[in-house]
Amino acid sequence: MGAGILAVALIAVVVAATAVLVAAELRGQRRLGVIAKVIASVAFVLLGLCRANLATAYDAWVLLALGLCLAGDVLLALPRGLAAGLGCFLVGHLAYAAAFSTLVPLPAWPWPVAAAMAVPSAAAAVWLWPHLGRMRIPVLAYIVVITAMAWGALSVAGHALWMVWAGALLFYLSDLAVARDRFVVCRFASRAWGLPAYYLAQVLLALTLGR
Repeated sequence: MGAGILAVALIAVVVAATAVLVAAELRGQRRLGVIAKVIASVAFVLLGLCRANLATAYDAWVLLALGLCLAGDVLLALPRGLAAGLGCFLVGHLAYAAAFSTLVPLPAWPWPVAAAMAVPSAAAAVWLWPHLGRMRIPVLAYIVVITAMAWGALSVAGHALWMVWAGALLFYLSDLAVARDRFVVCRFASRAWGLPAYYLAQVLLALTLGR
Protein backbone atom coordinates (compact mmCIF):
# COMPACT_ATOMS: atom_id res chain seq x y z
CA MET A 1 0.00 0.00 0.00
CA GLY A 2 1.41 3.40 -0.99
CA ALA A 3 1.99 6.06 1.64
CA GLY A 4 -0.72 8.27 0.15
CA ILE A 5 -3.33 5.52 0.18
CA LEU A 6 -2.35 4.53 3.71
CA ALA A 7 -2.71 8.14 4.86
CA VAL A 8 -6.20 8.38 3.33
CA ALA A 9 -7.17 5.09 4.97
CA LEU A 10 -5.95 6.27 8.37
CA ILE A 11 -7.82 9.57 8.03
CA ALA A 12 -10.95 7.56 7.20
CA VAL A 13 -10.40 5.51 10.36
CA VAL A 14 -10.12 8.69 12.44
CA VAL A 15 -13.33 10.09 10.91
CA ALA A 16 -15.29 6.86 11.38
CA ALA A 17 -14.04 6.28 14.93
CA THR A 18 -14.81 9.89 15.87
CA ALA A 19 -18.36 9.50 14.55
CA VAL A 20 -18.78 6.32 16.62
CA LEU A 21 -17.31 8.10 19.65
CA VAL A 22 -19.75 11.01 19.40
CA ALA A 23 -22.68 8.62 18.94
CA ALA A 24 -21.52 6.58 21.94
CA GLU A 25 -21.30 9.73 24.06
CA LEU A 26 -24.85 10.67 23.03
CA ARG A 27 -26.18 7.24 24.00
CA GLY A 28 -24.12 6.87 27.16
CA GLN A 29 -22.24 3.83 25.83
CA ARG A 30 -19.01 4.38 27.74
CA ARG A 31 -17.20 1.18 26.78
CA LEU A 32 -17.86 1.70 23.06
CA GLY A 33 -16.78 5.32 23.42
CA VAL A 34 -13.46 4.36 25.01
CA ILE A 35 -12.76 1.82 22.26
CA ALA A 36 -13.61 4.34 19.53
CA LYS A 37 -11.45 7.02 21.19
CA VAL A 38 -8.42 4.74 21.39
CA ILE A 39 -8.85 3.64 17.76
CA ALA A 40 -9.11 7.25 16.55
CA SER A 41 -6.07 8.31 18.59
CA VAL A 42 -3.92 5.37 17.49
CA ALA A 43 -4.89 6.17 13.90
CA PHE A 44 -3.67 9.78 14.08
CA VAL A 45 -0.37 8.60 15.56
CA LEU A 46 0.00 6.04 12.75
CA LEU A 47 -0.82 8.81 10.26
CA GLY A 48 2.04 10.83 11.71
CA LEU A 49 4.37 7.84 11.59
CA CYS A 50 3.63 7.09 7.94
CA ARG A 51 4.42 10.69 6.97
CA ALA A 52 7.21 11.70 9.33
CA ASN A 53 10.83 12.27 8.43
CA LEU A 54 12.54 11.82 11.79
CA ALA A 55 15.70 13.42 10.44
CA THR A 56 13.95 16.78 10.83
CA ALA A 57 13.46 18.33 14.25
CA TYR A 58 9.97 19.54 13.38
CA ASP A 59 8.73 16.07 12.49
CA ALA A 60 10.33 14.50 15.57
CA TRP A 61 8.67 17.02 17.90
CA VAL A 62 5.25 16.68 16.26
CA LEU A 63 5.43 12.90 16.37
CA LEU A 64 6.29 13.09 20.07
CA ALA A 65 3.33 15.42 20.61
CA LEU A 66 0.97 13.04 18.81
CA GLY A 67 2.17 10.15 20.97
CA LEU A 68 1.68 12.16 24.16
CA CYS A 69 -1.84 13.08 23.08
CA LEU A 70 -2.61 9.40 22.51
CA ALA A 71 -1.35 8.67 26.04
CA GLY A 72 -3.47 11.53 27.38
CA ASP A 73 -6.57 10.19 25.66
CA VAL A 74 -6.06 6.75 27.19
CA LEU A 75 -5.43 8.17 30.66
CA LEU A 76 -8.46 10.48 30.57
CA ALA A 77 -10.61 7.45 29.80
CA LEU A 78 -9.57 5.91 33.13
CA PRO A 79 -11.59 6.65 36.30
CA ARG A 80 -8.65 8.30 38.11
CA GLY A 81 -6.65 9.41 35.12
CA LEU A 82 -7.49 13.13 35.02
CA ALA A 83 -4.25 14.48 36.51
CA ALA A 84 -1.99 12.12 34.56
CA GLY A 85 -3.93 12.73 31.35
CA LEU A 86 -3.71 16.48 31.85
CA GLY A 87 0.04 16.11 32.36
CA CYS A 88 0.45 14.20 29.10
CA PHE A 89 -1.47 16.82 27.17
CA LEU A 90 0.49 19.62 28.83
CA VAL A 91 3.80 18.08 27.73
CA GLY A 92 2.25 17.37 24.33
CA HIS A 93 1.45 21.06 23.90
CA LEU A 94 5.03 21.89 24.87
CA ALA A 95 6.24 19.46 22.20
CA TYR A 96 4.04 21.17 19.61
CA ALA A 97 5.40 24.56 20.69
CA ALA A 98 8.95 23.21 20.34
CA ALA A 99 8.07 22.00 16.84
CA PHE A 100 6.78 25.41 15.83
CA SER A 101 9.94 27.03 17.20
CA THR A 102 11.96 25.03 14.64
CA LEU A 103 10.05 26.87 11.89
CA VAL A 104 10.15 30.31 13.49
CA PRO A 105 12.57 30.75 16.43
CA LEU A 106 10.93 31.74 19.71
CA PRO A 107 12.55 35.23 19.82
CA ALA A 108 10.82 35.99 16.51
CA TRP A 109 7.33 35.10 17.73
CA PRO A 110 5.32 38.36 17.56
CA TRP A 111 4.27 39.77 20.91
CA PRO A 112 0.99 41.26 19.60
CA VAL A 113 -0.10 37.70 18.80
CA ALA A 114 0.73 36.65 22.36
CA ALA A 115 -1.31 39.55 23.70
CA ALA A 116 -4.24 38.64 21.46
CA MET A 117 -4.17 35.01 22.64
CA ALA A 118 -3.86 36.07 26.27
CA VAL A 119 -7.31 37.69 26.21
CA PRO A 120 -9.43 34.56 25.61
CA SER A 121 -7.09 32.52 27.79
CA ALA A 122 -7.49 34.92 30.71
CA ALA A 123 -11.26 34.91 30.20
CA ALA A 124 -11.23 31.10 30.25
CA ALA A 125 -9.20 31.09 33.47
CA VAL A 126 -11.64 33.47 35.18
CA TRP A 127 -14.59 31.39 33.96
CA LEU A 128 -13.13 28.10 35.17
CA TRP A 129 -11.61 29.31 38.45
CA PRO A 130 -14.64 28.80 40.76
CA HIS A 131 -15.07 25.23 39.49
CA LEU A 132 -11.51 23.92 39.70
CA GLY A 133 -10.97 23.17 43.39
CA ARG A 134 -7.63 21.41 43.91
CA MET A 135 -7.01 21.43 40.16
CA ARG A 136 -6.60 25.22 40.02
CA ILE A 137 -2.81 25.31 39.73
CA PRO A 138 -2.53 22.43 37.19
CA VAL A 139 -5.30 23.90 35.04
CA LEU A 140 -3.83 27.40 35.13
CA ALA A 141 -0.45 25.97 34.11
CA TYR A 142 -2.19 24.12 31.30
CA ILE A 143 -3.87 27.31 30.08
CA VAL A 144 -0.50 29.07 29.98
CA VAL A 145 0.99 26.22 27.95
CA ILE A 146 -1.85 25.95 25.42
CA THR A 147 -1.70 29.72 24.97
CA ALA A 148 2.03 29.47 24.22
CA MET A 149 1.36 26.63 21.78
CA ALA A 150 -1.27 28.67 19.94
CA TRP A 151 1.07 31.69 19.92
CA GLY A 152 3.77 29.60 18.29
CA ALA A 153 1.37 28.21 15.69
CA LEU A 154 0.09 31.66 14.75
CA SER A 155 3.69 32.86 14.51
CA VAL A 156 4.24 30.54 11.54
CA ALA A 157 1.00 31.61 9.83
CA GLY A 158 2.91 33.70 7.33
CA HIS A 159 4.81 30.64 6.11
CA ALA A 160 1.85 29.22 4.14
CA LEU A 161 1.52 26.36 6.63
CA TRP A 162 -2.19 26.85 7.21
CA MET A 163 -2.60 23.36 8.66
CA VAL A 164 -0.26 24.32 11.52
CA TRP A 165 -2.26 27.26 12.78
CA ALA A 166 -5.64 25.75 11.91
CA GLY A 167 -4.79 22.53 13.75
CA ALA A 168 -3.39 24.38 16.76
CA LEU A 169 -6.41 26.68 17.07
CA LEU A 170 -8.81 23.75 16.79
CA PHE A 171 -6.82 22.01 19.53
CA TYR A 172 -7.02 25.14 21.68
CA LEU A 173 -10.80 25.37 21.20
CA SER A 174 -11.32 21.67 21.85
CA ASP A 175 -9.53 22.07 25.18
CA LEU A 176 -12.12 24.68 26.17
CA ALA A 177 -14.84 22.14 25.41
CA VAL A 178 -13.07 19.56 27.57
CA ALA A 179 -12.68 22.07 30.40
CA ARG A 180 -16.37 22.97 30.29
CA ASP A 181 -17.36 19.31 30.28
CA ARG A 182 -14.97 18.31 33.07
CA PHE A 183 -15.21 21.26 35.42
CA VAL A 184 -18.29 23.40 34.71
CA VAL A 185 -21.19 21.33 33.40
CA CYS A 186 -21.11 17.83 31.94
CA ARG A 187 -23.21 18.05 28.79
CA PHE A 188 -23.15 16.26 25.50
CA ALA A 189 -23.09 19.57 23.61
CA SER A 190 -19.47 20.18 24.61
CA ARG A 191 -18.40 16.75 23.36
CA ALA A 192 -20.52 17.01 20.20
CA TRP A 193 -18.25 19.73 18.80
CA GLY A 194 -15.17 19.38 21.00
CA LEU A 195 -14.33 15.80 20.01
CA PRO A 196 -14.53 16.36 16.22
CA ALA A 197 -12.52 19.58 16.63
CA TYR A 198 -9.84 17.71 18.59
CA TYR A 199 -9.46 14.87 16.10
CA LEU A 200 -9.51 17.23 13.12
CA ALA A 201 -6.76 19.21 14.87
CA GLN A 202 -4.57 16.15 15.29
CA VAL A 203 -5.11 15.03 11.69
CA LEU A 204 -4.18 18.48 10.37
CA LEU A 205 -1.05 18.60 12.51
CA ALA A 206 -0.08 15.07 11.46
CA LEU A 207 -0.48 16.12 7.82
CA THR A 208 2.15 18.84 8.30
CA LEU A 209 4.76 16.08 8.62
CA GLY A 210 7.02 15.03 5.78
CA ARG A 211 6.95 18.41 4.04
